Amino acid sequence: MTLRSRVLFIALPLVLVALMDPSSLLCATGIGQAAPALIVQELNGHTFDLAAERGKVTIVNFWATWCPPCRKEMPALDAFYKRYHAQGLEMIGLSADRPHDRSEVAKIMASFSYPAAMLKDTKSDGFDEPSALPVTYVIDKNGILRAKLVPDDKPLTEQTLAAVVMPLLSGASGTQGSTH
Repeated sequence: MTLRSRVLFIALPLVLVALMDPSSLLCATGIGQAAPALIVQELNGHTFDLAAERGKVTIVNFWATWCPPCRKEMPALDAFYKRYHAQGLEMIGLSADRPHDRSEVAKIMASFSYPAAMLKDTKSDGFDEPSALPVTYVIDKNGILRAKLVPDDKPLTEQTLAAVVMPLLSGASGTQGSTH
C-alpha cells in the first residue's frame, strides 16, 4: 500500500463521520470516553477538580444568568443534588457570564445548594466551550462521560436526571445518554 493510499485509508472514515455529524469532531470528548480535565475555583473559594471526584457520579452544568432555559432547569438540578448528594453525587454549575457579572451569579446561586463557579475562572478546562446554553454533562464514578443533556433533546427535569444518573449511582456504568 502506498503512502497516499494509507493516508486516504485513515482519513476517509474521519471525513465520512464529519459529513454525517460535523459536531462529532469538535467535541473535546465523547460519550463513553474519559471526561476531560476540569479544575476551577468555586464562588466560595474552594477548588473543584473533576479528577478528584473519581468514585462519585458528577454533574457538570454550563449555564448563565441571562439564559431562561438555564434558569428554568436550576431548581431541578438543585432538588436532585439535595436528594442524592449523600449517595455519592457531586455537581458544579459553571456560569458562562462575564467576570464583571460575578455578583449577579453569586446572588442567584445563593438560592441553590450545589457549588458554582465562573467559567472564566477555570484553571484547566477540557470541555468544549458551549455553543449554546444550557448543557449538562454526567460523568460516572470511573471518570467516563456518560451523557450530554441539552434541552433541545429533552427538557432537564428530576426525572430525566434520574434516568441517566440513578443507574450510575447504583454501580452500573452503561452507555446511557445522548451525544448531541
